[in-house]
Amino acid sequence: MLKSGPILAIAILLGPVLCGIIATVLPAFGYLPVLGQHDFSFEAFQKLFQQPAIVTSIILSLTTGLGTTFVALAVVIAFVSGWYGTRSFARLQHLISPLLSVPHAAAAFGLAFLIAPSGFLIRLISPWATGVTRPPDVLILQDPMGLAMMAGLVAKEIPFLLLVTLAALPQTQANQSRYVTQTLGYGATAGFILTTWPLVYRQIRLAVFAVIAYAASVVDVAVILGPSTPSTLSVRLTQWMSDPDISLRFMASAGALLQLTTVIATIAIWIVLEKIFAKLRNTIVSKGTRFANDGVLRQASLSVLVLFVVLVFAGLFVLALWSLAGFWAFPNALPQNLTLMNWTRVYPSIVSPLMTTLMTGLFATAIAILLSLACLERETRAGHKGGSNALFLIYLPLIVPQVSFVFGLQVFFLWLGLDATWLALVFVHLIFVLPYVFLSLSDPWRAWDKRYQFMAFGLGASPNRVFWKVRLPMLLKPVLVAAAVGFAVSIGQYLPTVLIGAGRLPTITTEAVALASGGNRRIVGVYAFLQMVLPFLAFALAAGIPALLFKNRKGMRATP
Repeated sequence: MLKSGPILAIAILLGPVLCGIIATVLPAFGYLPVLGQHDFSFEAFQKLFQQPAIVTSIILSLTTGLGTTFVALAVVIAFVSGWYGTRSFARLQHLISPLLSVPHAAAAFGLAFLIAPSGFLIRLISPWATGVTRPPDVLILQDPMGLAMMAGLVAKEIPFLLLVTLAALPQTQANQSRYVTQTLGYGATAGFILTTWPLVYRQIRLAVFAVIAYAASVVDVAVILGPSTPSTLSVRLTQWMSDPDISLRFMASAGALLQLTTVIATIAIWIVLEKIFAKLRNTIVSKGTRFANDGVLRQASLSVLVLFVVLVFAGLFVLALWSLAGFWAFPNALPQNLTLMNWTRVYPSIVSPLMTTLMTGLFATAIAILLSLACLERETRAGHKGGSNALFLIYLPLIVPQVSFVFGLQVFFLWLGLDATWLALVFVHLIFVLPYVFLSLSDPWRAWDKRYQFMAFGLGASPNRVFWKVRLPMLLKPVLVAAAVGFAVSIGQYLPTVLIGAGRLPTITTEAVALASGGNRRIVGVYAFLQMVLPFLAFALAAGIPALLFKNRKGMRATP
């Protein structure tokens, strides 16, 4: 397993992406023998660019990718630079961490239930403050500019970018740099950005690219919060791919290449912005501007971060409330009664998606954990960081837009006769679960004190015995946390499930998004709340199992 683990991991990360892109490129140029097309042509691209408002969809995808990443990263930079090392920072860090487990679709539903014209926020201030007795005719959700969609994405990407930043900070000597810059008269924010941030950004750059790619090609959040006339490019592609008219598959393949080109263009624009900001930073350094009075900026960054955190938690609370709500007329702030009738009503139809969700997530996560452990243990015994050298491969499925290669995988599985099978669904989930599991587990694994290993060797233990009896028990909590992260990622997969499952393997996420166009908030609340609860349970188990197993071992409980 140690010998084959890294090879299997690389094959899972690289093979499906390449095969999927190839299987997307060929139909885009008219070649798909399964449908009797053997001649190459540009007809699919001609039909694609003749679609109404296709340019608007492209621009919307591009601006969403740039806008979401810029705002989320700016909030993270301002907060970390102004509050790193303080009590407020530590408290918010622990508060934000659980938000990583919330799927994007659940967070989007929560935000929609909050800010809709008949949402919870307007109910809280009506009619006593607004005089409103009917929902106002205001376009808040699905606005043409995609602002609501970007707000939902920013709220979810801030925790991710913050946690990868925190993982990079210990390698930058941030505290020492802060003392030096403060001694020289720099404000906390300016000192951090001018000295420490370039070192941090160098380590999290691929994660930032992953955020750009995801925001520019997201489907589920765009369906819930994004505009519909026209939709984003990724949503339109998904509709064409799922259309019973098989001839649209060629245009959808061409659109998938266009989506890939759009993401590449978005990342290219971001790289140009990187160079502009680097020159601006050098100019500020050369002029010696201190920016000592940064109190307003620090308070603003804290307020904005707290606002997004409160919005997510409030949205999750409203989801739970709607799942239990009885009669709830507008503008009442609360329902007249709470009932389990909503749950009993959907129980017969929710069992099958729930079982598919659980089985797919558990199997994909278990395989990802085994492969990650094999890779990290092989790395430990070899004495070098193979994962660091292959970091781009780890991020490859996250940077390449899903729609650009998952559709090709659908064609590939169709050719193999594995379309709409559970094994194919587990495999495609594994492609996205494995990178998150490996990234979550690699830092704790590498930070483990190897002196325990040397002591075990001195007592005559073999490498295998050290792994099973010493290293793995001491790192049980990080392993379980990585498993919880992988399980949460699997639950949140929408597009791969829709395409590879071909509608015959529904999950909680696909059912929730399918209900988004309906008007029954109680049923949506049940599905979205369940989608939120499952990852929370996984993280609760990850924290509870080590505490239970090692309740009589103080040192083991303290293991990070």
